[in-house]
Amino acid sequence: MSDFITALGLVFVIEGLVYAFVPGHLKTVIALMQTTPNDSLRLGGLIAAAFGVGLVWLARSVLGS
Repeated sequence: MSDFITALGLVFVIEGLVYAFVPGHLKTVIALMQTTPNDSLRLGGLIAAAFGVGLVWLARSVLGS
């Protein structure tokens, strides 16, 4: 459970930094997402999730944390 809370905290840190440092660009990206087809967003989300799982696997098993 500790790892989950740590990961959630890091998500908030990254999100907060994006909002703090590039709010104008973030608004542009969100507006662009409104015109992007749902299937493209879904595919991008699945790819990002798979990449995240791979990164966690790499950190846990190969790099030996």
